[in-house]
Amino acid sequence: MSQATQVENQSSVRRGPNVPLIIISGCIIGILSFGPRATLGLFLTPMSSEFGWGRDVFAFALALQNLVWGAAQPFAGMMADKFGTGRTLVLGAIIYAIGLYLMSLSDTPLLLQVSAGVLIGLGVAFTSFSLVLAAFARSVQPQYHGIAFGMGTAASSFGQFLFAPLGLGLIENYGWSSALIYMAAVVAIVPLFAYILRGRSAAPAAGNSANPQDSMTLSQTLGLAFKTRDYILLVFGFFVCGFHVAFITVHMPTFIVDQGFDVSVGAWALALIGLFNIVGSMSSGVLGSRVPKQYLLSFIYIARAIAITLYITLPISEMSTLIFAATMGILWLSTVPPTSGLVAVMFGPRYMGTLFGIVFFSHQIGSFLGVYLGGVLYERSGNYDAIWWLGIALGIFAAIVHWPIREQSATAGRLVAKPA
Repeated sequence: MSQATQVENQSSVRRGPNVPLIIISGCIIGILSFGPRATLGLFLTPMSSEFGWGRDVFAFALALQNLVWGAAQPFAGMMADKFGTGRTLVLGAIIYAIGLYLMSLSDTPLLLQVSAGVLIGLGVAFTSFSLVLAAFARSVQPQYHGIAFGMGTAASSFGQFLFAPLGLGLIENYGWSSALIYMAAVVAIVPLFAYILRGRSAAPAAGNSANPQDSMTLSQTLGLAFKTRDYILLVFGFFVCGFHVAFITVHMPTFIVDQGFDVSVGAWALALIGLFNIVGSMSSGVLGSRVPKQYLLSFIYIARAIAITLYITLPISEMSTLIFAATMGILWLSTVPPTSGLVAVMFGPRYMGTLFGIVFFSHQIGSFLGVYLGGVLYERSGNYDAIWWLGIALGIFAAIVHWPIREQSATAGRLVAKPA
């Protein structure tokens, strides 16, 4: 037996027992990285009030964050695929923590854009749940991908549920600047768990794989991806998810205050989104293993459009707001397990970090527009009506776009579907 084969066998033996530990560590990282970022909308009001900024100033910084996050995500995926997920997560945590600390010092729009926009955007990209899901794809058997992806996504959702009231409490008791410093300290814990996810995609031994994708280079895989209609539709559809979640995360707390309710209602709305997203993500992961993923995605997007329509056309109250938040929570990141699952079906796990990163870039372009247009249209009209209706139209668009996607390998001649 060759030395390379012995190393490969030893690696396989080592990885097998560590799968539960990998999933647990990945879930903890999802909580610690997604939680602080999901609370940043709570800082809009105190920072804008203290420095006399319009909502468009803060909105642009967080819109820039989403854009930088998306642009950096494919490169974060490439780094994780080549050098290891653990190293990538450590780098991201350092940048993320620095960004949060500098945001606590931000007293000008430029410094806010650099800290909350560029640095936190980079930090989130290099600690994001998409890297965790790619690590899960390498470690978990394909038939369990949906469940593992659901767990990873649900953990990120729990981070939002946990940190929304925590962030509000920190702001009220210590001020917005100190709250951000505490958030930076939380993110600094990520490297402690990153070591467990240190694996990277490895090229399979020649002749050992029946899947032709396993012998393809990254450039060949990218070329195939951009010639695959189903992948392109997935890219366009995920844009809408970003538009919805980013607009609601950043502007919903302020929108609720505009309706005459206490700021705590906005914080609890975000918390409920995170709580019910746990249910939605886990359910989506399980359903994605039993029903066609593309149809599940179409249902999620049309359900979002209906939920938004009912919320803004019916009388808005504290109860209707919390019901809307719970409903959107179920539909929130429930798009991620079937979307990432379709990428794994089409191209396998080897370059999933890169390929899902590209899909996620589209998500973040939508996030940029959702956050930025929310601020701009509010400043021009004095309300959020236009952006809500745009979100409804985009939900219908996404439902239509996902329906014709085929759940099959990109190299299967578009004839034989392969289960995730």
